[in-house]
Amino acid sequence: MIIRKYLSLVEEVALEQGREVTPPIRRAVAACVLQNPFAGRYVEDLAPLIEAGEALGAELAARAVAALGIPGEAVHSFGKAAVVGEGGELEHAAALLHPKMGAPVRAALGKGPALIPSAKKRGGMGTAIDIPLGHKDAAFVRSHFDAIEFRCTDAPMAGEILLCLALTTGGRPLPRIGGLEVKNIVGMDGLR
Repeated sequence: MIIRKYLSLVEEVALEQGREVTPPIRRAVAACVLQNPFAGRYVEDLAPLIEAGEALGAELAARAVAALGIPGEAVHSFGKAAVVGEGGELEHAAALLHPKMGAPVRAALGKGPALIPSAKKRGGMGTAIDIPLGHKDAAFVRSHFDAIEFRCTDAPMAGEILLCLALTTGGRPLPRIGGLEVKNIVGMDGLR
């Protein structure tokens, strides 16, 4: 696994439609640009990317939690995404994102039984991706249905993958469409 760079983004929303957001909602993206060992060729066994997903899940979770400046247990939402350079395929992103990346992310957060929303696409340098977000303990919490856009101006190159993890301290500012509220989460099955 060869990492070219790590990146981070922190957004803090303090005002929405002229109304104060108290406490401000922080959203962080931790990302890395890694060399795609399978760019330009078909390979049946994607185990090296699957293993890399596990290691990078731990690294990106630690970086995103640190960027938020809170304990991992205080994180509300999570989401993950990858952009594969033109020499790769979507299955390379899937290998990073799905089989093993979630376990170390959940470990860094203390729990998180909900499905980690994800997105993947192929694109060139500067391609933007919307990282979907959902509450870490209960997928049906509507106030936390959201996304955050991320891009890296010089990645991914044709033989690279941009891997992203997003974490938040809350849902959307000023939610008011009903549904399950955070205070009513049971958190047993990841749904409610």
